[in-house]
Amino acid sequence: MADDLDAIIIGAGFGGLTAAIKLKEAGFGRLVMLEKADRIGGTWRENTYPGACCDVPSRLYSLSFALNPEWSRAFSPQAEIRDYMERVAKQFGMMGLFRFNTEVEKAVWDEAAGQWTVTVKGGETLSAPVLVSGLGQLNKPGYAGIPGRDAFKGDSWHSAGWRHDIDLTGKTVGCIGAGASAIQYIPEIARTAGKVIVFQRTPNYIVPRLDRAFSAFEKWLFRAVPAIDRLNRWFIWRMMDLRFQAFKTGTKSAENFRGLALKYLDAVVTDPALKAKLTPDYPIGCKRILVSDDYYQTLTRPSVELVTEAVAEVTPAGVKTADGAEHACDVLVYGTGFVTTDFVSPVEIVGAGGRSLSAAWKDGAEAYLGVTVAGFPNLFMLYGPNTNLGHNSIIVMIESQVGYLVEAMKELKRRGARSLTVTDQALKRFNAELQQDLTKTAWAGSCSSWYKTASGKITNNWSNDTATYMRLMRSPAFADYEVA
Repeated sequence: MADDLDAIIIGAGFGGLTAAIKLKEAGFGRLVMLEKADRIGGTWRENTYPGACCDVPSRLYSLSFALNPEWSRAFSPQAEIRDYMERVAKQFGMMGLFRFNTEVEKAVWDEAAGQWTVTVKGGETLSAPVLVSGLGQLNKPGYAGIPGRDAFKGDSWHSAGWRHDIDLTGKTVGCIGAGASAIQYIPEIARTAGKVIVFQRTPNYIVPRLDRAFSAFEKWLFRAVPAIDRLNRWFIWRMMDLRFQAFKTGTKSAENFRGLALKYLDAVVTDPALKAKLTPDYPIGCKRILVSDDYYQTLTRPSVELVTEAVAEVTPAGVKTADGAEHACDVLVYGTGFVTTDFVSPVEIVGAGGRSLSAAWKDGAEAYLGVTVAGFPNLFMLYGPNTNLGHNSIIVMIESQVGYLVEAMKELKRRGARSLTVTDQALKRFNAELQQDLTKTAWAGSCSSWYKTASGKITNNWSNDTATYMRLMRSPAFADYEVA
């Protein structure tokens, strides 16, 4: 290990924060955490749109070693999650490790020195033997290739860059996209806007969130008896993990889950034409399953119009659809998601032999257990390729990955080694098995989704339940690594 730093961590979301805490606890406290923004929070700092909320229960969308008995609701709102992360950072003495307003541009492996050299915007460089990417999968806004965006004369923005200074009262607001973020802010917009036009490309399966506020007694109980909070968290995790069976094609669980979603649609939407527009024609789980207590209800309001013709282009006055109709709008909001298959974009990462990660991933991103890549020594990714979930909390995955990272660094120290690199054979074997398992899941269906590349390779989702992943991550198989 180098005399100056044990590791450089990029990103101050849940991944980077968890890594810093656990590495410091393990004796690797010489760390620096590079964050392009001015505070921690990751996606919960960036996404401040009205109604922003987690679709995983609060008790499970928090760190197992930092329980929060003060959650206000069953499903945490955005600001509360961000504030929780800041409290945890202060509680574990992490704030001194952050370097805010520091955007990483490039990271290069120096074989001779056994170091990663990281260049930040402005030209400064830092070096450490280990590089940890906490960039995640949902950090680069995407616009779905819609032409004409610059021609629009009104105000417009992506949901991840909400313009809180624009008053929507009485205005006609066009919402392009009807995904996970959109179904949260559309009900909020509809409360004040004069008209809301929702441009939906493909309908989603939606199930009720069943959100509620925690009572004062419940908060007291979780504070007074932490074991109850921990048991509650375990129970939620276990119940959600069992739900993975619904993502296997042709199972009774998938059939029952689809029935639940369609029953909810039937109960809320009575207009046959609107219901037809909202009914998916693909297997449940092929696209992200959404949760909401008020989205369907909002679409039944007379001031809300659902348009299902494809968006052809944005015009100076609004949106033109494929049928030739032009929909006049005062404001446009892009709920068009993120560029999800690049993972480390826009950071350029160059490994052994001068090979870039983008070149290694030209046919689609892949990593051993979602964490390491052949040809990139001492590079560890958190929430990397094929570690996203459709049924449980990503916090469970991140904690497993951080545990794996800590064990790897302990092994380097124990052996007095300079680098640890997964072998190409191990990477290929793992991904062949993974992709084979994924063919048996709903994600391999014919629908388009952010889970896979344009060629159809599934690069984002894990192929099994989280219990299986946790077992694989508990004891790293160092026989699958080259140690220098």
